[in-house]
Amino acid sequence: MSGFVIFLGNTLISWKSKKQVTVSLSSAEVEYRSLRHLTAELSWLSRSLSELTLTSITPIPVKCDNLDAIYIAKNSVFYKRTKHIELDCHFVRQKLLEDLLSLSHVPTQH
Repeated sequence: MSGFVIFLGNTLISWKSKKQVTVSLSSAEVEYRSLRHLTAELSWLSRSLSELTLTSITPIPVKCDNLDAIYIAKNSVFYKRTKHIELDCHFVRQKLLEDLLSLSHVPTQH
């Protein structure tokens, strides 16, 4: 299972929970795919809110409990073990460079 929640202030405005259709080789891969889906949702929400003339809310703070997923997103070097998620890496990294979001770690128990 993977998923995410999106809050605007203290209000929950979007969420997704999904059972994975394939077996992943690592937890970082699962977390990173979830991060990619979250980034796509945040990109869409950001554009929608800007069309409503809401003041800019970027960079959007994103909390992730997997340090490896954060490292993959922030590191521009691809390794042999990450080549199968390379397209996801490019998308998330591009949005990080555009300052759409800022990534930080939060322990799983929080």
